Amino acid sequence: MTVLSPRTSFGNMKALTLNPWEVTPAEARQIQLELRERRETRDRLRPLHFVAGADVALDLNPRAHGRKLAHGGGKIYGRAIAGVVIYSFPEMSEVERVAAELPLTFPYIPGLLSFREIPVLLRAFEGLRHDTDLIFCDGHGYAHPRRFGIACHLGVLLDRPSVGVAKSRLIGTHSEPSLKASSWTPLFDRLTSGQGSRETIGAVLRTRDAVKPIYVSIGHRVSLERAIELVRAVSDGYRIPRPTREADHFVEAVKRGERR
Repeated sequence: MTVLSPRTSFGNMKALTLNPWEVTPAEARQIQLELRERRETRDRLRPLHFVAGADVALDLNPRAHGRKLAHGGGKIYGRAIAGVVIYSFPEMSEVERVAAELPLTFPYIPGLLSFREIPVLLRAFEGLRHDTDLIFCDGHGYAHPRRFGIACHLGVLLDRPSVGVAKSRLIGTHSEPSLKASSWTPLFDRLTSGQGSRETIGAVLRTRDAVKPIYVSIGHRVSLERAIELVRAVSDGYRIPRPTREADHFVEAVKRGERR
């Protein structure tokens, strides 16, 4: 396992520099609207050899040194801890895990998770020794008010296919899928360009018999149908697919001071 400090040198996986991070909420929303033009919703994947799970844990410590917010609303305290776990595919054998930590610089605002979590995720990805062909992100992608959630943003910046896998609904309506594992129903929302019509923005997928479903959406370069297929392929009998589940366990362990 590798844990990166703020001074650790980066590896070979570089992110595109497409937006600043110390911005106001209004500026963040405008960035999402501009960058979503780069999001691809059709399949454009290379052969899958390595897939990644990515997640972030927050340590909101009021005793930590505060960072001044860009929008002038005082200070924010605490740190963000990112974890990336790489697996061979389709065997799903773990090959690498990297964690990174950075001070928090953006407040919690629904729909703007990218600006709170992506800076530390980029540091973790840039510390990897292995490249990745696909990223499973703990969060929404297309199923977002501006159709550009964290899975889209991360995929665009890293120039990699990505899929959003969320535990709860952010927006939209849906019927319940059947209680059988692998069943799913569409997640709908109004078209952003008008009223009265709706579009499919994601899928409500049951990964285990009779347990709560999860929410799958397009990130970048993966169609919804393929995203559902890939989430099923990396699910192993638990509600949360293995890549994001293990990334979640990883960052919580790092937050507690464990090294595993």
